[in-house]
Amino acid sequence: MAWGAAPGKLILFGEHAVVFGEPALATAIDLRTEVYARPHSEWLADGASLDAPRYRYVRAAATRAWTGGPLWIEIRSMIPSGSGLGSSAAVTVASLAALRALSKSALVPADIAADGFAVEHEVQGRASPIDTSAAVHGGGLLTARERGDGFLWSIARDDRRWFLHDVQLPPMSLVVGSTGMSSATGPLVAQVKALVDRDEKAAAMVREIGAITVLAVSALQDGDFGTVGILMARNHHLLNGLGVGHACRHAAVAAPKVQNARAGFQPACVSGANIMIKAPTVRPISGGASQGGTSVFWVSVSAKITRTRIPVPIASTPIACSGDMSPAA
Repeated sequence: MAWGAAPGKLILFGEHAVVFGEPALATAIDLRTEVYARPHSEWLADGASLDAPRYRYVRAAATRAWTGGPLWIEIRSMIPSGSGLGSSAAVTVASLAALRALSKSALVPADIAADGFAVEHEVQGRASPIDTSAAVHGGGLLTARERGDGFLWSIARDDRRWFLHDVQLPPMSLVVGSTGMSSATGPLVAQVKALVDRDEKAAAMVREIGAITVLAVSALQDGDFGTVGILMARNHHLLNGLGVGHACRHAAVAAPKVQNARAGFQPACVSGANIMIKAPTVRPISGGASQGGTSVFWVSVSAKITRTRIPVPIASTPIACSGDMSPAA
């Protein structure tokens, strides 16, 4: 048996704009997905057919990373599906890691990130590498148009190239507001692309989101949460202009307890999750609370607990994780 684990992610700035090559800032979070794989008499995922639509990312990963016989694959995930928290990227990366370990292939992070992006692009039709790279790398991740400090790897598709960088972010608590309604990423990305292709105003919004991302990186590293909140509010407005807002989000942003947190919301997808960064001096919102019809919960950002767990093959024994995270019971 082999296993791999990968964290969820939040895109703090640059959501949707990153698909067009604009800068984006993401961070891994302390929710994760684990994938276990072992030889079997037929292809099964959680006891069901691997051809079921819900396993399309796992199936695509197996096509790229496995050349052997049928496998029994088991998935354990803490990440809500379709919520903008990187569930598809995490299951893709964890699957690739488990399958490479089982086949005793080299576990090179840059290669897994590239394969993960290829899987997401195949399934979604159009994507950026930020989700899968965040799941591989853990911690803070910045995509940029050029290579700079903290460079990790680059990934290209058609006429677009992304340069992925490690970014040191301060420890943060993040409030996630989930509408409870999932939404597929592919149609959203296609919707924004169609708008940008026909409307120069929308294209300008995309470019402004990229510029905001660059400012936000400096503000976060300086601990200037006031500026971060202002930038998030503007980012939220621009994403609404691109048609990826949701009525539940507007209600959540207007809720008094959320406003008291003095930080802006950054939508992750049209019907999934808002996020809010809590400044260290702000009193926490109660866990599990409801704001404007949106369920509110906490996640943490810490490189120590969100690094992707890429296993090391050990013959005839379960795969052991490196680092400080062991498989969930």
